[in-house]
Amino acid sequence: MRMLINVPETVVADALRGMAAAHPDLTVDVENRVIVRRDAPVAGQVALVSGGGSGHEPLHGGFVGHGMLSAACPGEVFTSPVPDQMARAAAAVDSGAGVLFIVKNYTGDVLNFDMAAELAEDEGIQVAKVLVNDDVAVTDSLYTAGRRGTGATLFVEKIAGAAAAEGQPLERVEAIGRQVNENSRSFGVALSAVTTPAKGTPTFDLPPGELELGIGIHGEPGRERRAMMTSGEIADFAVHAILDDMTPRNPVLVLVNGMGATPLLELYGFNAEVQRVLAERGVTVARTLVGNYVTSLDMAGASVTLCQVDEDLLRLWDAPVKTPGLRWGM
Repeated sequence: MRMLINVPETVVADALRGMAAAHPDLTVDVENRVIVRRDAPVAGQVALVSGGGSGHEPLHGGFVGHGMLSAACPGEVFTSPVPDQMARAAAAVDSGAGVLFIVKNYTGDVLNFDMAAELAEDEGIQVAKVLVNDDVAVTDSLYTAGRRGTGATLFVEKIAGAAAAEGQPLERVEAIGRQVNENSRSFGVALSAVTTPAKGTPTFDLPPGELELGIGIHGEPGRERRAMMTSGEIADFAVHAILDDMTPRNPVLVLVNGMGATPLLELYGFNAEVQRVLAERGVTVARTLVGNYVTSLDMAGASVTLCQVDEDLLRLWDAPVKTPGLRWGM
């Protein structure tokens, strides 16, 4: 097993210790596995809390900071954090203005965040929730009831985080987060299988010369398996799958996201093809983000996420942000 680790059992703890050393503007509780922006709670601001299994970095811990999340809770690799983590995070960041939980639609995450909300509310913390379910590839899968939550999580965390930074109330921040999710669709493609530290071998069989269309971020099966396609052919398939599910009336944000092992050289080339297909379909692009943001350990591949935005959502997207994984305007 060729991994830059000590032993599989300490992978998450070791990563958290390294994150703490690299980012002194974060408070990282390695034992309880909670990452909090150091200036939390911020008076008068709604706090945003998210989390999920480790292995998708920089999601979620890399998006803690000004203009995005107030706290994040990493679970074990591909495993939901536990309710006590989220409740502890909510208590650490609540300023009295309430807490918004941002939850990807995976069964463990949904159940544990629901339990965490009950624990937080028992402590007098007002909690709202946004469920992210943007993946058009499949409905119901190995980990989900309904559609999976994938790349739109970044859009929800950034845009809702900007609204919170402006001092907007919990009800409005929640509504904006839901609007972003409803306006977003994603589709992912795997060129190789993912290897978890605990298993040490690929978690599914993807023979050489084949790819999986519609893969999930834990390696869940997609729509179909095909012989390897060109970048342009993959872009055609992915973008058409998204646009078959939504017809943008407004300009869109575009996220061309690497799954962890795809170099930027390939991602930028893939983005060129995505932009071509969007132009052919008459879709106006407002902003584009290319890079590894919602990953799956060492999986090669990419996902495309589109989010149609009005002037207000675009303004919130452009608002300043300062996190380990995303920063501009500051």
